[in-house]
Amino acid sequence: MLKDITIGQYFPMDSAVHKLDARFKIVITAVFIVMIFSADSFLSLGLAFLFFVIAFAASKLSPKLILKSMKPIVPIIIFTSVLNIFFIDGVTVFQIWKIRITDNGLITSGYMIIRLIALICGSSLLTYTTSPIVLTDAIEQMLKPLGKLHFPVHELAMMMTIALRFIPTLIEETDKIMSAQKARGADMDSGTLIERAKALVPIIIPLFVSSFRRAEELALAMECRCYNGGEGRTKLKSLVSGGSDYAALCLSLLFLCGVMIIDMGRVIL
Repeated sequence: MLKDITIGQYFPMDSAVHKLDARFKIVITAVFIVMIFSADSFLSLGLAFLFFVIAFAASKLSPKLILKSMKPIVPIIIFTSVLNIFFIDGVTVFQIWKIRITDNGLITSGYMIIRLIALICGSSLLTYTTSPIVLTDAIEQMLKPLGKLHFPVHELAMMMTIALRFIPTLIEETDKIMSAQKARGADMDSGTLIERAKALVPIIIPLFVSSFRRAEELALAMECRCYNGGEGRTKLKSLVSGGSDYAALCLSLLFLCGVMIIDMGRVIL
């Protein structure tokens, strides 16, 4: 399961999506999120999902990556859908004893499942096609006007860079600790839920110790190199926008307008 977690990983490719300006990709992702949560029908949700399919095809990434990103959130999707199915009032479709399934529950559950899947897929595509350093540089530039209000923009961007950078490292460290504990006879795959939770204690404690040790080593390394924040620092790669960036943004806004038009026409009819 740990190997299926692809959050924070970057897969370099020579594609149109990879070449887009990171600032535009962040804005387009935000537009896509607005698109999927403003959609009020399966037709408009399908149009929003079509936009993702076009973007994913342009990225030249393997569809297996999306399946891997979905595996860790399958329990959340199932739990959310069950809550919507059994706890939303409406016309009864099926009933056994006190367990009742309504039409509104099924529709709301369908909406929620599609929205969660689209949300994870869209945000994963952003991290898959943008390196953490470039992504945080883009966020820093977008939040730069807040620096005049003494907002710690660079510090926030640096924390995001470090967090995204160490997610794969911590996943790999957790996998090593679990393998070491299993080699010593630890059983983590059987027993009751409480027994499995107790079996995670020998994993969590070494992981916390390792994480604090890495944080201390990183802080010492930054201090030894006289790191003093973003004042007067230059960038190795400057973010430059072009015609393709504006075209991609216009396409996303066009799909957003299409979603809104579909829902408005549905309301009028």
